[in-house]
Amino acid sequence: MNVKSILAAKKSTLGGDVIAIEPTADLAAAAQLLAKHRIGAVLIRGPGDHLAGILSERDIVRAVAEHGPEALTMPVGQVMTRNVITCNEDDTCGMLMERMTAGKFRHLPVMAKGKLVGIVSIGDIVKQRVDEIERDAEAMRDYIRTA
Repeated sequence: MNVKSILAAKKSTLGGDVIAIEPTADLAAAAQLLAKHRIGAVLIRGPGDHLAGILSERDIVRAVAEHGPEALTMPVGQVMTRNVITCNEDDTCGMLMERMTAGKFRHLPVMAKGKLVGIVSIGDIVKQRVDEIERDAEAMRDYIRTA
């Protein structure tokens, strides 16, 4: 199973919008956006609509731990992760699991032909793997019943 199929499944159930915020927005606005959409990370769009960074719940917690409550007034651009690891639509679930485990992160923006086309989370990958295992188990049960 590849990233393209994960994105297709997400779009059919959740819509295809990628949630993003400007780097000048403050952390309080970013936290509200995460809560409103029930997501764990938001992408940061820079000039020309390129991917400037990603802000996760962990980034917000780290900022509050370092700067106290005043961190919520800081611009997202000061707190975001700038060197964003991405994936492409042809990457497999196995590749993503390895990348996320090695990098200790839970979200990967998806790029196609230099453009941002989506984001996948560890939850998306786990759901995909569970569905795959259930399909395999059902196929095995069918095979045993007909043997």
